Amino acid sequence: MSLNQRYDFVLVFEVQDGNPNGDPDAGNMPRLDAETGHGLVTDVALKRKVRNFVGLVKDQAERVPEPGEKRFEIYVREKAILNQQHERAYSALNLAPAQEEKAQEALELGADDGKKKKTAKDKRKGSADEVSLARQWMCQNFFDVRTFGAVMSTGINCGQVRGPVQLTFARSVEPIVALEHSITRMAVATEAEAEKQQGDNRTMGRKHTVPYGVYVAHGFVSSFLAKQTGFGSDDLELLWQALSQMFEHDRSAARGQMATRGLYVFAHDSELGNAPAHALFERLTVTPRAADQVARSFDAYNVAFDGEGLAVGAEVQAAPGVKLRRVC
Repeated sequence: MSLNQRYDFVLVFEVQDGNPNGDPDAGNMPRLDAETGHGLVTDVALKRKVRNFVGLVKDQAERVPEPGEKRFEIYVREKAILNQQHERAYSALNLAPAQEEKAQEALELGADDGKKKKTAKDKRKGSADEVSLARQWMCQNFFDVRTFGAVMSTGINCGQVRGPVQLTFARSVEPIVALEHSITRMAVATEAEAEKQQGDNRTMGRKHTVPYGVYVAHGFVSSFLAKQTGFGSDDLELLWQALSQMFEHDRSAARGQMATRGLYVFAHDSELGNAPAHALFERLTVTPRAADQVARSFDAYNVAFDGEGLAVGAEVQAAPGVKLRRVC
């Protein structure tokens, strides 16, 4: 069933003694707003967890979908070769792609023979109808393509998709403290290291954690873009389930203890929406109960809409034509 409403949502989650999103440009320290000290988690990191959850609960076998069947494969997955996924679309539709690799070989041969080089536009030029069919097949087969969108014009051209679901960076409610811990491994990797240490065989390392932090992210669902990609009500329910449970199946020592503490969904009666998203978001507040208290649990915070708490499953009229429901 297609969507005919706009949705805005707020995701509240916590981290305890873990690194929610390391910054590779800063030695994998937790991401920070350098000016305010607030912690950050990128939208890419959150989407990765959604993809991982869907990959667990839905069949990931590589096969051609039946006519009218909607599949839930994940396009951007670990160690995937994306152009091979594009090839599947063209093979399933019996289309003949103009591969960029072959175009590059022809370009190099042409350069050796003194022939005119082809431009990138010439190499990628193909039938717009074929690209449109391939794009539709990718949306039908891959959950993350029809949900978040994708750029699929590299190599074998399957076009570009603008996803109906968009997420912001998550930001911590209060400034965080990024701790660095020294750790010891009672072994070494090579014989040379063992000889250098004369048998002591120890390896020192570093680990970064946030003692405790509550993060808030905002998201948006466009019914107009959903109609273009085939994102329907079943996909939306799966998205809510993934956002609610994704941390339960993404455990690691590096991330410590992470959990979704609240998913609040604003459902508009119309496709254009009945209230500005920012006005709704501002009324849902996550605040510390005591200004001078060092928070080490979620009990230190209060989540309220217009000053009132909301139980799981409860629904209130947030504005004319807008209902707020707490999913988890």
